[in-house]
Amino acid sequence: MSLLTTLARLEAVRSGRAEPLATVRHRHLSERPMVLVPLTAAGESGAPLAVMLGTDRDAPRLHLVPQPLNRTLRFDFLAALAADLLPYLESFGEDVEQIEGSEKDPETGEKTQVFRELCADAPQVIVPNGAGVQHLALIGRSTRFRRTAEDADPGPYPAPLRVPLLGRWLTHLTDRAQVPGSSLLLPMTGLLARHWATGQSHLEDQHLAAHLAWHAPPPGLTGAQAAELAESARDEHHQLLHPPAGPATDPRFDELVLAPAITRYDAAVAALQHANEHANEHAADRPNQADGTAAARARKAVREAHGQLEQALSAILLPTWRDVWQGLDLLRALPPAAHLEERWTGDRWSYTGHRDRLAAGEPPQPRQDDAVTAARKLAQREREQARLDVQEALDDPLAMAEHRLSGEAFSGVVTEVVPDWDTTGRSPKPRPLLTLRTADRPHADLGREAHRAHGPSAQKARIVEVDPAEGTITLRVLSGMGRRKDPEPGSLPEPGETVTFTLFELTVRQSAPLPEPDDTPWTHGGPPGASPVPVYAPANSPANAPANTPAASEDWE
Repeated sequence: MSLLTTLARLEAVRSGRAEPLATVRHRHLSERPMVLVPLTAAGESGAPLAVMLGTDRDAPRLHLVPQPLNRTLRFDFLAALAADLLPYLESFGEDVEQIEGSEKDPETGEKTQVFRELCADAPQVIVPNGAGVQHLALIGRSTRFRRTAEDADPGPYPAPLRVPLLGRWLTHLTDRAQVPGSSLLLPMTGLLARHWATGQSHLEDQHLAAHLAWHAPPPGLTGAQAAELAESARDEHHQLLHPPAGPATDPRFDELVLAPAITRYDAAVAALQHANEHANEHAADRPNQADGTAAARARKAVREAHGQLEQALSAILLPTWRDVWQGLDLLRALPPAAHLEERWTGDRWSYTGHRDRLAAGEPPQPRQDDAVTAARKLAQREREQARLDVQEALDDPLAMAEHRLSGEAFSGVVTEVVPDWDTTGRSPKPRPLLTLRTADRPHADLGREAHRAHGPSAQKARIVEVDPAEGTITLRVLSGMGRRKDPEPGSLPEPGETVTFTLFELTVRQSAPLPEPDDTPWTHGGPPGASPVPVYAPANSPANAPANTPAASEDWE
């Protein structure tokens, strides 16, 4: 936790309301996001119980498993979820734009012009919290390898046809969610925590209703009191008014509502089976009676038990459903950050690459990455984290303030600009001296490079003098002034102008290329012997991305 975040949390405790951590919105929000609120059975993290989803806040759709331990019912649930979610995920793959690029011919080495498809937009799935992302990852891992009835050897329990495809999409979304700055799959608690600070711990912020309570506490209550009510307030039936949907359920709900409802459903199904068996045994004695009265009553009881389960699960999912949409309203009130579109373009490349892999009939993502793929993923995520930190600092004064407090940047008023030239070369080059008066205390060692934020592209300077008593720092500007003898107009700040310099580079360097799996030492999974898992190079990897395109290389699968 940074110093600024700590101060914001202390201020939230003092004021009793959430305090801003950002002046702009640092994550892309789709015009038509898919909100998805999952539930899982207690003690069975891999057993889904229900899910509420939809793109219309007034028309949520519910899918449930009336008996989570029943394999057939679980696959029916996943098939229904796939039939509802996949059309949304696939609908963005048709509208594309042609991106011009170049690639090098492996034989001649000459660059040729190429055009690649890039989807004009991409889907966005919003879940309540980080545990919801983990739950979707678990569903994806458990379904993408399932055999279906169309396979040569379907096995004893073939899955419905679209279930493995659902697993591949969920795996892609959850893998992409680990890339810093990605917006394909977002937890609402993480979105809110990035933009506002509350007076509670990070763990307590994972309760969505408690986090939202700090934004608009009821009259007469502080944020802490409102959050405590959101976490613990119960109705006359001892049920939480704001169930956590974590995606685990409340133990009191399991005991008093869910378990009796499932028991009634099991009893109704058992009675229906008994009635059908009895009807089949006596069908020859009663040829004119298609269904017995007992069987009709049993079917009605099953429908009623299923309806009671649906009503009970809807009651605990709807509060969280409304909370997610309330969080979206808060976030939409913030203006978008300047670099937001660039990061969303990387998500579009990610989506387009996965669409192309599915269309090409490639196998599912492997269960375990080989050494080279794991190293590529790690390097790519580290690079994206560094890029995200830089972009947020450039887009948001509050994000830059964190770097100023940590001594990695400083801001001040220009007091003097002294022209100077470097005459060691053929022609003199401008190297003016820039003096700033600042109250910041950066780690400004003499000779250290500094980079001007919000100035000419890649303008660098070197610290030549620091006077703590006067609060001044003198820098020699090294670049970003044009190629003439005198600096171009507007390339240097004027006296009285406020400027900001960072002690970190504003462009992220590319990491060294990693060897191909065949060239990897045997200690890291290379020869001798074949790699136990397949390695894929996605269509949007740095090697395949068009030139000058902000394509974020994402999960190598």
